[in-house]
Amino acid sequence: MVETGRILVVDDDETVRDVVRRYLEAGGLQVEIAGDGAEALRAFALRPPDLVVLDVMMPGLNGLEVCRRLRQVSSVPVVLLTALGEEENRIAGLELGADDYVTKPFSPRELVLRVASVLRRARLPAAEPGPAEVADGNLRLRPGARSATLNGTELPLTAREFDLLAFFLAHPRIAFSRSDLLEKVWGWDFGDQSTVTVHVRRLREKIESEPAKPVRIATVWGVGYRYDPTGVIAS
Repeated sequence: MVETGRILVVDDDETVRDVVRRYLEAGGLQVEIAGDGAEALRAFALRPPDLVVLDVMMPGLNGLEVCRRLRQVSSVPVVLLTALGEEENRIAGLELGADDYVTKPFSPRELVLRVASVLRRARLPAAEPGPAEVADGNLRLRPGARSATLNGTELPLTAREFDLLAFFLAHPRIAFSRSDLLEKVWGWDFGDQSTVTVHVRRLREKIESEPAKPVRIATVWGVGYRYDPTGVIAS
């Protein structure tokens, strides 16, 4: 693994924390651990990490509430740890702004690869410079700064939401299936396609004037999604 950075691992199970810590450190990452949600928020406030690995089912302040509070102050990447049967919690976590998830019981190697993938995506523009700005009418995206504005107001995009929007703007008027988007935006050869559905829904809520009647991100029935510019995309 070539990624470096500080990872905050949050889980109430000491064995899980230890296994995850050892594998991440073996991959070259620095690791800080927290045993519950309150401790995680304190650690984050003192020294924000580059990524958070966050267990959903914890007593007291659970992972979903921690994720919600983190999203109020930061766009730091979040990878959730969820139980195999917790689809509702996975969807809820993605809707709150989590970037990825791994289901328990999980392979520590898979978790390390997912963490590396999310970190790499968050840092991608630094390694692959592109146009300084891409604009579609009142929507403007600056790849190098990983920022986007609508009517001059900064959009609070997570790393995955930014990647998805950048991909759509780079490929207007082309229909992509959810599996296509998983591969091209998430870098997954397989995975839960509801991840794409949730991210599209969240992105619509941020860039569409009427998310229930989207103008820019159209649903192509039987296929997936297509980005329809409101004007001419310029870079």
